[in-house]
Amino acid sequence: MPSPQLLRWVPLLFVLLWSTGFIGAKFALPYAEPFTLLGIRMYITLALFLGLIYHFRAKWPTPREAAHSMLVGALVHATYLGGVFSAINAGMSAGLSSLLVGLQPILTALIAWGWMGNRISRKQLLGLTLGILGVATVLLSGQAEQESWNFSGVSLLFAMMALFGITLGTLYQKRHCGQVDLLTGTFYQFLASALIMTLLSLLFETREVDWQLPFIAALAWLVLVLSLGAILLLMLMIREGESTKVASYFYLTPPVTALIAWVLFGEQVTSWGMAGIGLTAYGVYLVIRTPVSAHSKPDTGSN
Repeated sequence: MPSPQLLRWVPLLFVLLWSTGFIGAKFALPYAEPFTLLGIRMYITLALFLGLIYHFRAKWPTPREAAHSMLVGALVHATYLGGVFSAINAGMSAGLSSLLVGLQPILTALIAWGWMGNRISRKQLLGLTLGILGVATVLLSGQAEQESWNFSGVSLLFAMMALFGITLGTLYQKRHCGQVDLLTGTFYQFLASALIMTLLSLLFETREVDWQLPFIAALAWLVLVLSLGAILLLMLMIREGESTKVASYFYLTPPVTALIAWVLFGEQVTSWGMAGIGLTAYGVYLVIRTPVSAHSKPDTGSN
């Protein structure tokens, strides 16, 4: 288990890596359809995980634990990633899709309160509210000039599927997969997602891929940085942290994505955008600094 000092840096690294996912999707989708792209990504990731499992001699889960992990994979990877990539492919802007998925902490807190019996303190509720206001401020300040808020009903449906997928998946992972080895458990998650993406690509896509250098580079980034690095960090944070607090870090994804886009593409961040970033950061601070013992019941898992 990582040391407490190392764990303190895990959320920051996770946010930085996770925020590049929307940009990676934007780079890769012109060269392949979403389900085909995700299927290729999953099968490459599975091969990498097999190598890591063999190297570290990770413990394989029981059939019941494997089934739990595959359900998490169907939600966290297939539904979330499939929904986000499909929404962007259907015409929704990356900013708007990240805003909708950024509603996850509110949804997670409400479900954790109703399903797991978690209590939400006043400071946590204030933090969640400030977080979503900050996210909205950042994205509205940038999108107002670009006039790219137009979206179709299909793209909205895909984005909402992604929101519920990542929310329910993280809660289910916390409740049922807390004792599963991170490597082998995540392997089964990607296996379920790979099978689902294969089926969807066979049913709804042409499966044509334009293997240009930008696509290969984007695919490598999505596999190595997102599927390998960020997902393992997410699973580690879910195992070590409270559900609402872990979900609160997703509030930082849209602002950090905006900053990365500014660095890479020269997209300007307005003063309102900077104010929203500060508001979001303070909201996350309120959520993660609230003592668990004083305001919430600990999550308990069963296998």
